[in-house]
Amino acid sequence: MIHTLSSLVALALIAAWSGATADAQTYPSKTVTVIVPLAAGTGMDTLVRLYGEKLAQALGRPVVVENKPGAALAIGAAAIATAAPDGHTIGVLTSGPMAIGPVLYKKINYDPQKDFVPISLYAKSPLVLVVDPALPIKSVAELIQYARASAKPMTYSTPGAGAFQHLSTEFMAQRFGLTLTHVPYKSTPQSVTDIAAGHVNFGFVEAGASLPLVKSGQVRALAVSSTTPLPTLPDVQPFAIAGNAPGFEAVSWHALFAPVATPKNIVERLHGEMAKIMSDPDMQTRAANIGLLPINPPSIAETEKYIAGEREKWGNLVRKLGLAGTQ
Repeated sequence: MIHTLSSLVALALIAAWSGATADAQTYPSKTVTVIVPLAAGTGMDTLVRLYGEKLAQALGRPVVVENKPGAALAIGAAAIATAAPDGHTIGVLTSGPMAIGPVLYKKINYDPQKDFVPISLYAKSPLVLVVDPALPIKSVAELIQYARASAKPMTYSTPGAGAFQHLSTEFMAQRFGLTLTHVPYKSTPQSVTDIAAGHVNFGFVEAGASLPLVKSGQVRALAVSSTTPLPTLPDVQPFAIAGNAPGFEAVSWHALFAPVATPKNIVERLHGEMAKIMSDPDMQTRAANIGLLPINPPSIAETEKYIAGEREKWGNLVRKLGLAGTQ
């Protein structure tokens, strides 16, 4: 009887493996949907539509974008997590729902560690550290010195408590032992225009939102929060260099995910196709033009390790700031 059960289990495993292999060989058998957890027209959405065209050519099937915005990207995350694990529904997620949200929010309806498998980490979204140009601050070192010497805490603006801009500034503050005053706004445009108007001293601002004001001289750029320069601001150093802070990185990132039970061969095929697409110089230029930092996708194992590190880094900071479960 034991022998018979063992044989049945072995046959079932072989059948399951054969089925997965067959799925991979016939994949895709229909349209592939990419869920985008932000509205159409955003930088994330624009880039997905650009590489979606090339992915459709590589797969030989249409690739369509389905926008599911709302709830700080959690609606899109849940839709990806509960999709059929056959590679025909995949989606983009960022550090927000995958590293920050699980600690910041009281309740989420997905598990970032158990519900997904990464396909491709293909872009980072760095912030630009900008100051009111009326201040006598022209470098990160001068900003740190000014903040330490100021009679009252310097002010910085963000789109709200728990926003990535907020956490990035506090990440810097903790690195240098600074005491700062947070001035939250309801939107990114409002937060950055008030730096230009002199109402707030400085802030970490999305590249796309800060670029026009940097170019016009309405704000002064001191550094970018990525470990490499932004192609659209080649003369602005990474904070790690400008601030003499080795290893400093405060970026959101864009990664394609599939539901966790998606066959490995399908995930690996999609990973390979994305690696080819994102290594195309034209694709890299287009990504840079919308304020994103294109990267050559690391291996799936390296991506899992990076995301685990991000989850620990930002989760710990949210807890340290007393923001855990506050939203």
